[in-house]
Amino acid sequence: MGYESDPPVLKRLPKSPARRGLSAQPGLRQVMAQFATGVTVLTAGGEDAHGMTANAFSSVSLEPPMVLCCVSKAARMHAAIVTAGSFGVNILAADQQDTSKYFADWRRPDGMAQFEAVGYTPGGKTGAPLLNGALAWLECELAEVVAGGDHSIFLGRVVATSRGTGEHALVFYGGGYHHVDGRARAA
Repeated sequence: MGYESDPPVLKRLPKSPARRGLSAQPGLRQVMAQFATGVTVLTAGGEDAHGMTANAFSSVSLEPPMVLCCVSKAARMHAAIVTAGSFGVNILAADQQDTSKYFADWRRPDGMAQFEAVGYTPGGKTGAPLLNGALAWLECELAEVVAGGDHSIFLGRVVATSRGTGEHALVFYGGGYHHVDGRARAA
């Protein structure tokens, strides 16, 4: 993809007044780095189309099917989700580390142009870009927004899902990327 920038995401984002005092607990980032997470790219279509790498994502409910994602109130993605009233979740495969870095880099193009570098299909229910090569995709209608400090917690009602053919997941742990073989099981 041509992106070779490798610094941590937060060092690449421009510092807004809200971001200057990153955490009252400097150790929180180091502690949370010990929690392994999957890597997703959140997407929203429409007039404020945008994508953003995120690992603050979780399943909430099977009935009704709901998920959540957490987005900084200062992030462009926040406005994109609110404006669209929906969002897509792209669960990244192990070979999509460059895609993760690309959508974490604020220097990429704005709007739909940012998706041309990776390839996508518009979601059939929401129009959110669904990235080529992902392990799985979800399309969600925005059900509720809950305040969570300097972030918003977006609760999404899942309206469509699809699974790719890959078996290896991209994981973020200890400040770096790792791969998980979906065929391996703990004893």
